[in-house]
Amino acid sequence: MSYDAVVYDLDGTLVELPVDWGAVDREVRDVVAKRTEVDPAGRDAWDLLPVAERAGERAAVEEILSRHERASAPEARRLALAEEMAGEKRPVGVCSLNCEAAVRAALERHDLADSAASIVGRDTVKTEKPDPEPLLRVVEALGVSPERTLFVGDSERDERTAERAGTGFAYVAERANRS
Repeated sequence: MSYDAVVYDLDGTLVELPVDWGAVDREVRDVVAKRTEVDPAGRDAWDLLPVAERAGERAAVEEILSRHERASAPEARRLALAEEMAGEKRPVGVCSLNCEAAVRAALERHDLADSAASIVGRDTVKTEKPDPEPLLRVVEALGVSPERTLFVGDSERDERTAERAGTGFAYVAERANRS
C-alpha cells in the first residue's frame, strides 16, 4: 500500500539512545520502595511506572526516566533508518516512548529535527504507547488520515500502537531490508 505520511519511533528505529537502564531501574525501584507499599524487587522502570502513577508518584519516576534519556541524547547513535527519514518526501513525524526533550535532542544531534513536522514523546500527551493517542496526535498534526499513515517501529508495543490507531505498520528490519 502507498501511504501519504510516515511516522517513526525514535529509539531503536532512528537512533539508539545509550540509556543506562540498569541505573534507571535501580533509581525507580528506590522511589517505589520508599514511597509505596509495593515490593519493586525484580521489576523494571516500565513495570513500575503504573505502580508509581497509582501511588501519586509518577512525577518522581518520570523525572528519573527523563533525566537519563536527556543525558543520553547527545550520545545517541544514528541508525540506518535515519537516512530514510532524512530523504523522505512525504510528511514525517516521530512518536516515541522517550520524553519529548530527549527525542528533540537526539534528532538535533543528527540534523533530523527539521525533517519531522510533528514530534510526540511520552510526556507530550497524557498517555503513552501502546495507547493510540500519541500516534494519533502526530497523524493529526501531519494532516493525514490514520489509514494513509505508516508507523515504523522496532517493538511489539509499536505494532500494537499502530493497530489501535488504525495506521499501517512496518518493523525497522522490514524497512532496512527493502531492496
